[in-house]
Amino acid sequence: MVKKILKVTGLVMLALVILFLVVVGPWPAYKDSRFQSAAYYKRALAALEDNMRTQHLTADPGRLQAGWATRIITPKVGTPLGGYGDRRGAPSTGVRDDLYAKVLVLHDGNDTVAIVGTDLLLVPPNVADIVRKKVNGKTGLTANEIYFTASHTHCGPGAWAPGIAGYVTGGKYDPSLVDFLGNAIADAVIEAHARLKPAKLAHGAVDAPQYIRNRTRRAPIDTELSFLLVEQDAGNRCYMVRYSAHPTVFSGRMMEFSAEFPGAMQRYLENATGATAIYLGGALGSSGPVAPEGPNASARVDAMGEALAKLVLEHSADLEFHTHLDIASAGAEIGMASMQMRPFATKSKWRVSPLLGRVFGVPPLGWIHAVRVGDLMFIGTPFDFSGETSKEWKEWAARRNITLWPTSFSAAYCGYLSPDRYYWEEPLNYETGLMSWFGPNMEAYFTALLHRATELMYPPQAQAALAQ
Repeated sequence: MVKKILKVTGLVMLALVILFLVVVGPWPAYKDSRFQSAAYYKRALAALEDNMRTQHLTADPGRLQAGWATRIITPKVGTPLGGYGDRRGAPSTGVRDDLYAKVLVLHDGNDTVAIVGTDLLLVPPNVADIVRKKVNGKTGLTANEIYFTASHTHCGPGAWAPGIAGYVTGGKYDPSLVDFLGNAIADAVIEAHARLKPAKLAHGAVDAPQYIRNRTRRAPIDTELSFLLVEQDAGNRCYMVRYSAHPTVFSGRMMEFSAEFPGAMQRYLENATGATAIYLGGALGSSGPVAPEGPNASARVDAMGEALAKLVLEHSADLEFHTHLDIASAGAEIGMASMQMRPFATKSKWRVSPLLGRVFGVPPLGWIHAVRVGDLMFIGTPFDFSGETSKEWKEWAARRNITLWPTSFSAAYCGYLSPDRYYWEEPLNYETGLMSWFGPNMEAYFTALLHRATELMYPPQAQAALAQ
């Protein structure tokens, strides 16, 4: 009898060990970066190419039309905040400043794009799906024409993701919050579309390294404060600003809703000009904030927002406006490599099981989106996107006379994208280890997608025209 009990116990223990290894790991991390032969890469290229066929590229676009709208998306007090795991899903205690969804819609006579800025940690797929469905029913715009971004405030709502990973990041899942966010953002898109009027557009940039730092290593990052200004013929104006510093001036001890320094920047611009101001989170991976000195975090948030707004105003006085700009927009759901999360800080050769992502609710799919507005190109990625990679991408685009705005959190979240050259460094940091979910070839993979998207948005004749 004792032998039988020992035998059964041994078999159970063996089964548990096997189950643990299969579902949890550790597994050896792969080193093969030849993604070009992977089926997910070929499908991603095909999806981008198919969606670009719906667009009308032309050297003679119609008169630019623009419209914009806003909605408050501050949830009820008590909704947990998203962004800091050390809050452990605790309920929010108040509202420091309201959160907004703001949308700019552009149309060139043929093609339309809605560019969505949100005071959220990220735009999850379930929220994006509600927006797409409702907007399509009211305007005819498809997922191909709605470009999502988030400021990445860590003082916006959590509770938007089911599963263990969502709970750790933002507390208990609340489907009513998802409905609230999706419907509010959709209403902003629908209203902005209804407000389309003849307009002109200009864009510019100023280097602002004093308010941003590489928080992972000594290396250059994307320090550019990018902006555009749209003015309708009637005189109404809209600013759109992109910057890459993490909105983490407030720590996890902050329990009130706040749009952080991006919100302060938008408020200052709006109060100073009477215009609408929209903020897009840029390449936030590796990019920490450097807020001006102040007596407390709240004062430093306001000071950083004001300083950035003043830079935009100072450098937008002599912009060159255009009334005819070719608009194109192409987005695609894309597959990813197998999961490569490495939680063991000094054991970079080991990763978790690919199955563990399903247990924790980590999505196996991402979203990439490219938008053309004349010589300005937006590229949306589903990551905390590397500031180092963004700088390299922008320099690559500039050599082709294209101004590139990489942004993060494009209707999905797939962890951090860090430069491939750092993937095997030891000891691992948070970004290249625990939060680098999909392996050592993600930078190369998305760089290849960028190059192809650029070729589609700017075929040879278009690039030749930009060079003139």
